[in-house]
Amino acid sequence: MKNVPLLINGEFCASHSQESIDVTNPATNEVIAKAPCATATEIDMAVASAKQAFEIWREVPVPERARVMMNYQALLKKHHDEIAEILSSETGKTFADAKGDVWRGIEVVEQAANVSSMMMGETAENVARGIDTYSYIQPLGVCLGITPFNFPAMIPLWMFPMAIACGNTFVLKPSEQDPLTPIRLAELFIEAGAPKGVLNVVHGGKDQVNQLLNHEDIKAVSFVGSVPVGQHIYKTATDNMKRAQCFAGAKNHSVIMPDANKAQVLNNLVGASVGAAGQRCMAISVAVFVGESESWINELGDMLKEVKPGLWNDEAAGFGPLISPQAKARVLSLIQQGKDEGATCLVDGSDFNLAGYESGNWVGPTVFTDVTEKMAIYQQEIFGPVLCCMAVDTLEEAIALVNRNPYGNGTSIFTASGAAARKYQHEIEVGQVGINVPIPVPLPFFSFTGWKNSFYGDLHAYGKQAVRFYTETKTITARWFEDDIPSGPNMTINLR
Repeated sequence: MKNVPLLINGEFCASHSQESIDVTNPATNEVIAKAPCATATEIDMAVASAKQAFEIWREVPVPERARVMMNYQALLKKHHDEIAEILSSETGKTFADAKGDVWRGIEVVEQAANVSSMMMGETAENVARGIDTYSYIQPLGVCLGITPFNFPAMIPLWMFPMAIACGNTFVLKPSEQDPLTPIRLAELFIEAGAPKGVLNVVHGGKDQVNQLLNHEDIKAVSFVGSVPVGQHIYKTATDNMKRAQCFAGAKNHSVIMPDANKAQVLNNLVGASVGAAGQRCMAISVAVFVGESESWINELGDMLKEVKPGLWNDEAAGFGPLISPQAKARVLSLIQQGKDEGATCLVDGSDFNLAGYESGNWVGPTVFTDVTEKMAIYQQEIFGPVLCCMAVDTLEEAIALVNRNPYGNGTSIFTASGAAARKYQHEIEVGQVGINVPIPVPLPFFSFTGWKNSFYGDLHAYGKQAVRFYTETKTITARWFEDDIPSGPNMTINLR
C-alpha cells in the first residue's frame, strides 16, 4: 500500500493532512493506496505555483509548448501498457478496456502537439476606411480540472494537455477513487520537460473542490461527472465569475430500425451496453426497437447471458467489477426497483459473483423489457451493466421518445435507409449522433458535445473547440495615420 503524493511546483510530496481516502481494488476491495485530503495550505500552494508559472509559461513560444506535448505523447506510448495495468488495478477494468482508456488520452495529447495552427488569430484589412482589425488568441491563466473515476487516464488527458499547450497552467483534482493513474500521467509529463508549476495535482473530496472553485486565481474549470455535482460545480464556478464547462449525466438511446443489419446491431449492443461494466457516460443504456425489430430482443438477451465479468487480466472477461460497494448497492437497488415497478427482467445479473473473489463489486449483465418512461430504471443513469429495451411502432415515435428524455449526450441509429438516418440526425436533440455505430465518440479534432442536462457551460466542446475555452480573444482595432506623424504610424487600440 502506498500514500498517493501531491504534485506542487514540480515536486511530488507527501501531504501533511491527517485525513485520507482509501483507494481499493474493486475486484477484492483490498486497500491498495491512500489518497490524502489536501490541506487548505497545500491547495493554496498548488494554485500559487500555477499562477507564478503562468507568467513564464505564457511567454514560451507556441511551437516550444507543442514540443513538450510531442515528448509527452512519445512517453505515453512507451509506457502505454504499464499505465493500463495501473488503471486496471484501481478501476477493475479489463486490460483491453484500460488500454483503450489510455489510447484515447494519447490521441488528445497528439492533438495538443498540433496546437500551433489553432492558436492563430484573425485579421481583416479595411473593416472601415483605413482601419484594419487583428484578433489574437491568448491564454487565460490558471485552469482547474475535476475528473471522474471511470476514465482516469483519458479524461485528465482531455483537459490539462490542451490547456497547457494553449499557454495556461493547470491544477488537476482527479477522482479520489483512482488517483494512481493520474499521478503516473503527471510523472511522465514532468519527464517530458514540463517546467515547474505548469501542472499541479491535489487530492481530496468536496471540501478541496469547493476551495478550488472559490479561489480567486482559478480562471476556468472543466468537470466530468454526475448531474448533481456538475450543477454544483457550474453554479459555484460561475458565481465566482469563472468559465465553466461541466459534462454531466447521460441516458443514451440506440434506435434499431427493422431494416438494420441484425448481426451488426446485436453485436454492437452487447459491447455498448455492458462494456466497462456500463460505467461510461457514452454507454448505450436504452435500446429502442422500431416495428418488427422488437423480435430481436430475446436473441440479444441470450447473447448478453454469455458475457461474464472477470478479473482485469482474464482475456475471457467481458468486463470487470463496479468501482465500489456503494456503486454496486446503487445498481442493485435500481434493478430491484425496475422489477417492483413492473418491468420484465429478461436477464438478471444481480446475483452474479466471481468464484474466489466474492468480496468484489460484481454485477452481471442485466436486461429489462416492458420498460416505460415513468420507471426509475429509465429516468436515472444507472451506471452499471443494465440495458433497458423499449419498443415503438415508428421512427417518429422513437425520435419523440429520445427528445423527451432530459439528457442529450449521445445516441445512435441502426438502419439501411439513408432517409431514415438523415431524418434522425437532423431532428434528434442530442449532442453526438452515430449512424450504424453504437457509441459516437468523436476524435479529438472534433468537438465532444452534450445537450440538455448532459452539459452545463458556455461552450459545448472538448477537442479542437477546447482551445477557445482555455484562451481569450484580444481584438486590436488599428487606424493608421499617414500625415503629421513623423515618428511613424499611430494606433488606436480597443481590447476585449
